[in-house]
Amino acid sequence: MLSRQVLRAARAAGPLLPLRSVRSFAAAASSGGNNAQPPIAVFGLDGTYASALYTAAAKSSALDATAKALASLDALVSKDAKLAQILSAPTLTADDKASIVAELTKQAGSGAASSTVQNLLAALAENNRLGLLKGVCEKFGEIMSAAKGEVELKVTSAQALDNRTLSRLETAISKSEYVGAGKKLKVTNEVNADIIGGLVVEVGDRTIDLSVSSRVAKMNKLLNDTL
Repeated sequence: MLSRQVLRAARAAGPLLPLRSVRSFAAAASSGGNNAQPPIAVFGLDGTYASALYTAAAKSSALDATAKALASLDALVSKDAKLAQILSAPTLTADDKASIVAELTKQAGSGAASSTVQNLLAALAENNRLGLLKGVCEKFGEIMSAAKGEVELKVTSAQALDNRTLSRLETAISKSEYVGAGKKLKVTNEVNADIIGGLVVEVGDRTIDLSVSSRVAKMNKLLNDTL
C-alpha cells in the first residue's frame, strides 16, 4: 500500500518545495483571467484549493491532465485508509511532508500536470492541510464536470446495478426537467445495503428517495403519530 511507501520514504525525505513554489500556486489563482476562472463556485477550504488548482491548470493548458492526476490520487486515498490517517495526522514533520509530497507526485504521474499537482501538494503540506486532499480531488471533479456541461447523476442502490439498468435510468432522467438542455449526465452507482431496496437518485442538487428504508420510516412515523 502507498501508506507503507510513504512511511519508508520519510527517513530519506528532502526539504519541501521552496516557499516560492507554494506562493506561485496561490498567485496563479489570483491572477487568472476570465477564461481561467472555475465555471461554478465550490465551498469550504477544499473548494478554495480546488478552485485555485483549476485556475492554475487552465493557465498552463493542463486541465485534462490535472483531472486525470487527481482522479488517481483520489483513488489512492479512497482505497488506503491508513494513508488517509497519515495525511490528517497533526504531528507530521517537515521531512514527513516532503516524503508524502514526493510520493504522491510520483503516483499522480508525469506529464503536463506534474508541476501543477506538485505545487498543490506542497501548498497543502505547507499549510498543514494534506488531510484535505480527498476533498480537493472531489471538488475539482465537480468543477471539471461543470466545465464539460455534465450533470452528476448518483444512483444509490442496495446492490450494484447492471449497465442495462443504469442506461435505462440515464435515458429516462436525461429527458426530464432535472437535466438542462445540452447537458450530459455523469452516472455513478453507489451501493448502500442500509436502504434495503429501491433507489435513491441524486441529480445535481436534487434528491429523489424511492428507497424501501424511506418508505418504512414514513410508515413508522405515521403509526407513531396515529398511536
